[in-house]
Amino acid sequence: MKIQSSLYYLGLSCFPVCILSLFNIFYSFYFDYLLDVNSYIIVLFLSLFIGLILFFFGKKKKDEIGIYDQLILVFLIYLLISGLISIPYHLSIYQVSLIDAYFESVSGLSSTGFSIISDVKNLDPPLIIWRSSSQWLGGFYFLVFLVLIFSNKNINFKMIDYSFNFEKKTDFAKNILNVSYRIFFIYLTLTLIIFLLFILSDVRIFNSLNLSMTIISSGGFLPTNTLNDILKTNLHHIVLILGFLISIFNFYLLYNLFFGRNNLKDHGEDLYIFLLLLSFCLLFYLIVDLDLLKVFISVLSSIGNSGLEIAPIPKNFGLFLLILTLFGGSVLSTTSGIKFIRIYILIKAFFIEIYRLVKPNVVLNSKIMLSENKINKDNIGIGFLVFILFFLSLFILSSILLMDTFGFESSFKLSILTLTNTAASSIYGLDSIDFASLFIFSKISLIFFMIIAKIELLAIFLLIRKFFFSN
Repeated sequence: MKIQSSLYYLGLSCFPVCILSLFNIFYSFYFDYLLDVNSYIIVLFLSLFIGLILFFFGKKKKDEIGIYDQLILVFLIYLLISGLISIPYHLSIYQVSLIDAYFESVSGLSSTGFSIISDVKNLDPPLIIWRSSSQWLGGFYFLVFLVLIFSNKNINFKMIDYSFNFEKKTDFAKNILNVSYRIFFIYLTLTLIIFLLFILSDVRIFNSLNLSMTIISSGGFLPTNTLNDILKTNLHHIVLILGFLISIFNFYLLYNLFFGRNNLKDHGEDLYIFLLLLSFCLLFYLIVDLDLLKVFISVLSSIGNSGLEIAPIPKNFGLFLLILTLFGGSVLSTTSGIKFIRIYILIKAFFIEIYRLVKPNVVLNSKIMLSENKINKDNIGIGFLVFILFFLSLFILSSILLMDTFGFESSFKLSILTLTNTAASSIYGLDSIDFASLFIFSKISLIFFMIIAKIELLAIFLLIRKFFFSN
């Protein structure tokens, strides 16, 4: 690994943390929440110092970073930034241990939503904003990773080429700032749209700000103990549904719609996802005695890997929603999961092979959705490998959690939610998990798999293959 070239980009990743800490400092002084303001000042100067040191140390070698160096860089960014974000938790008046603080920060940065804090409404507002903004920052980083790193054709295990993307031919080293700026402003605009929709629906400004950062990042942190404390009317629920749709669909979809571009036909993935969402919502509405809006929220929250709940779900239907977390949204979105496009490719490839057995000479349509791309062996191979690694991870993490205080069912469910970066809630039959009381080894395991779930275990597989099995 070319360490010096990676340090430049690692340094760049520290600067957004400076901005978030500066915002919290201004908020604390303006509203006179000065009890823990020193922790944000420490984060500001520490992230600025580390960022500048790494930036200047690696600047001369920034163009020499390779494909596999980029993958390692992603891991390093998650580890370093999580450490910086954990400081206000540890230095707060709530006496959060180092491991718990790091657990909370990783959960936020990966947009998972597991929390060691049991009573959120009693937290200081600056710390609540810090939790929400850590999710927002994690969503921004993830989109940059998707566009600049995971879309590389040599390691295209995220299958970004089959999702609409302006930046398909960008070079990582030469375009990182320009692409990051564009992603930042689109991401910020989408956040502001959700924020304004909540404001117009008469949700408190503080709650609207935190909810908008949570929803756009597909996160699970709330500014209060339950979502019902904030969203009480049908209009609130409709805005929440719109927010979920924005985070589930392709990152560039609204951008294309707004500017009237003629490449909307390339958003076939979003059309299929919309039909899938509609089908699941109608199916769930027919079999469960719930209000239609609440059904939509439960289904979208699951497919969007948020895990937010607005209404209790009969326990026998929790598994249905748990399975939906595997689908995820668009490839180019902040959602996690195995991803719908992979499942689509495997199912279509399966039926094509079955049909060829019956009629060997027939010519079949192997196109991927509405695009000109066709299913090939690489698509199928990557899809199967992702499934195998997912279930291998599920087995390993479930076994680890079984050694804690969990039963088999709870450990199995929590493992799926961890591997899809989805918050644990009662809609999955996990009413109250005290993450703070878990064994240290369980917390470390969850931290590891929360990061792996966001990046995908396939990244580790590629790195192992590169450094241990390449000639």
